[in-house]
Amino acid sequence: MITEQDTLLKEKLKEVFGYSQFRGNQESIIQSISADHNTFVIMPTGAGKSLCYQLPAVMKPGTAIVISPLIALMKNQVDQLNVLNVKAQFLNSTLSKAEITKVRRDVLSGETKLLYVAPESLTKEENIAFLQKANISFVAIDEAHCISEWGHDFRPEYRKIKTIIDNLGNLPIIALTATATPKVQTDIQRNLQMEEAALYKSSFNRKNLYYEIRPKIDTKKQLIKYVKAHKGKSGIVYCLSRKKVEEIAQLLLVNDIKALPYHAGLDSHIRMANQDAFLNEDVDVIVATIAFGMGIDKPDVRFVIHYDTPKSLEGYYQETGRAGRDGLEGNCVMFYSYDDIIKLDKFNKDKQVTERENAKHLLQEMASYAESSVCRRRQLLHYFGEHVNQDCGFCDNCLKPREKFEAQEHVMMAIQAALQTNQRFDMAHLSDVLRGLENQYVISYGHNKLPIYGKGAAKDGAYWNSVIRQILLHDFLEKDIENYGVLKVSEKGMDFTENPYPVTLARDHDFSTAADDEDNENDPSGHPAGKACDPVLFELLKALQRKVAKEKKLPPYAVFQEPSLEEMATTYPTSKEDLSRINGVGMGKVEKFGRPFIELIGKYVDENDIATATEVVVKSTANKSKAKISIIQQIDRKVNLEDITEALDLSMADLIREIEHICYSGTRLNLDYYIDNLMDEERQDEIYDYFMTAETDNIQAAVQMLGDDYSEEELRLIRIKFLSEVAN
Repeated sequence: MITEQDTLLKEKLKEVFGYSQFRGNQESIIQSISADHNTFVIMPTGAGKSLCYQLPAVMKPGTAIVISPLIALMKNQVDQLNVLNVKAQFLNSTLSKAEITKVRRDVLSGETKLLYVAPESLTKEENIAFLQKANISFVAIDEAHCISEWGHDFRPEYRKIKTIIDNLGNLPIIALTATATPKVQTDIQRNLQMEEAALYKSSFNRKNLYYEIRPKIDTKKQLIKYVKAHKGKSGIVYCLSRKKVEEIAQLLLVNDIKALPYHAGLDSHIRMANQDAFLNEDVDVIVATIAFGMGIDKPDVRFVIHYDTPKSLEGYYQETGRAGRDGLEGNCVMFYSYDDIIKLDKFNKDKQVTERENAKHLLQEMASYAESSVCRRRQLLHYFGEHVNQDCGFCDNCLKPREKFEAQEHVMMAIQAALQTNQRFDMAHLSDVLRGLENQYVISYGHNKLPIYGKGAAKDGAYWNSVIRQILLHDFLEKDIENYGVLKVSEKGMDFTENPYPVTLARDHDFSTAADDEDNENDPSGHPAGKACDPVLFELLKALQRKVAKEKKLPPYAVFQEPSLEEMATTYPTSKEDLSRINGVGMGKVEKFGRPFIELIGKYVDENDIATATEVVVKSTANKSKAKISIIQQIDRKVNLEDITEALDLSMADLIREIEHICYSGTRLNLDYYIDNLMDEERQDEIYDYFMTAETDNIQAAVQMLGDDYSEEELRLIRIKFLSEVAN
C-alpha cells in the first residue's frame, strides 16, 4: 500500500533531483533515516549513496550534518546541490573568518539544509558550541570505513565522532560506505554504538566493470598505448606518490593526451581547477593520488588505471568503482609487480605494531588477488562477504584462463591442517605447517608434532597459499569475522572430509617474468608486444646505414648505431619529430642523416600497410636534468672537467658517462680545451683515426686494437670528440 509519505518522497525526488524512480535500496534507506532510525548503508560506488542522506535532509526540518573526510568531496557535492537549489555549505580549513561567520549564521537561521564538516573541524570547541545551538535533523557519516582500524583508510579522528555527536544531543545517525568487509562492518557498528541499526547492504557486483591485471613491464609504453586506444574517453590514472603523479601527467601531455595532475601537494586553487577541468571534459585524463574521486559524480569515466599497486583491496575496489557509473563501459586495469608490495610494506615500518600488522594483511590480500588466476569478480565479491557460484566470464582470468590442475589430495591436506590446528590460525601458519617449517610459532604451539606436519613439503609456500585462497573461494574454508585472518572449516569443508571428490584449481600468474605467457596482445604494428623488431626493415636500414656512411666517408656506427636502427624497425618513425625521439638520435642527427631513413621507412610502411610510430612510440618528457644542463653550460664555458666533477659531486667516470649520453642524444660538445691539455696531437690523431676506420665504437674493442698505451678515459674522450665532430 502506497502511503502519503511514499508519494511525497517520489514527488521530492523528481522535483529536486530530477529522478522518477529510486534505485535499489534507496527508498527503504531514506524512509529509515527519515523515521529517525539509526541506519547503516553499505553500497558500491556509483549506486547512489549520496541521495540516501541528501533527500531526507531536504525534507526534514533543520540542518543535516554530513561528516566527510575530503575537502574536494565537500566542494563537489555542495556545488551540485546548490545547482539544484538546495542550500548546502561546508565548514573546513579553507574558509576565512568572515566566511565561517556567514556559514554559522545561515545554519542557525535554518536556511542551510546540509552542512558538510571535516571530522577535524567537528572536534573544535567553538564548532561544537555553535552546533549545540542549531536545529540538527540527523548526522550522516560518509566514507564510514575510515572509522575502522581494520579498514583500508583508517583515520583516528573518526573514532571520536560518536562522542562528539553525543555532545550535540540524541541524534539519529546514517553511516555510509562503499567498502566494508564483514570485519570492518562489525567494527563500525560497535564504534558508533549502533549494533541495532537498520542494515542495508547492496551487492558489490558491478557487472559492467572489466577487471584486468598486467605485469608492470614497459609500463609507460603500455599506458600510452592503452589511453590512445581509448582516445577522447574520460579516464583516471592512480599513482601512489605525488612525484609519480606529476611525472605520468607530463608523460601523457607530451604524448598528445589531454591530462592534468591531482594531489594534495598542489595549491588548492590549482587542484580544484584541475578537478573542474576533468568534470567539464576540458581534459580527458586526470592523474591522481587516491585522494581524487571520493564523491566525484562523473558517470562516464571509461577507464581507471592503477599505475602502481594499491595498498588494499578495499581501496582498489573503491577506486575502480569510479569507472562506468552510468552502467556503460568501465575498464579497470592494474599494473602489478610484487616489488610494489615490498615497497609499500617498508612504508609501514614506523606505524604502531597493530596498525602495521593490519596493513601487512591488507597488502597480502592485494598480492593474492593480483597473482591469482581465479575469476577476479568472484575474488572481490568473496572478500566483501558476498558469494557467487560461477565465474563472471568478463575479466582477464575468465577470458584468458590459466592452466588447471587436479587438487583433491591437496585440498584435503589444507582442510586437515586447519582442523588439526583447532581452526585458530591464518593462511601463512597453515602453509608453514603443511611445508614442515620449524619456525618459533610452529614449535611453540607443538604443531610440528601433528600428523599433517610436513605432508606438503614437496610444494612451496606460494603453492599452498594459492590452494588455500582458492578453496576459500570454493567455500571449503571461511574467514572468522571476530579474529582477523583466522580460517575455519566450513560445513562444505567438513562434508568434503567425509566424502572427498575431485577438485580442479588454477595455477597462479607469475608476474616476475616479462614473458607472462598469457600476454599475447599485439602492437598496432601487428608485431607481438615486446618482441623483436621487423627483421626485413632492419636489414634495409642496415644497408642504408652502410651506404650513407660510405658516401660520407664515415664508419657506419657514426651515422646511426645498431640499437637505434632496431628501434626504428620496431616503431616505424616517418617524420623528423618521430625519428628524433629514437634513442641515440637527436634533431642534429636527423638534420644530418635523417632524410633517406625517413623516406625508406615511409615507403616500407605504405607498401606493407603498417601503423606508424605515432601509434606505438612513447615520447619521453624532455630530459631537463639540472646536471645535464649544467654540464653543457660549463663545457661551453670551457670549465675544467675536474672542477665540474667537484661542483656536481660526480666521479670522473660518471661525468664522462653523462657527457656520452648527451653526445649520443645528438648534442655537439667541444672538449678540445680539455683534451689538448691532456694529450698531445699525435696521440689524439691515432685514436681518432682508429674510430674513423673501426667497425664499432666499442671501447673494449678499441683497447684490444690499440693496446695498453692509452687509458680508457683517453679513448672515451676522443670518442666523444669524434662523434661530436662527424656524427652530430
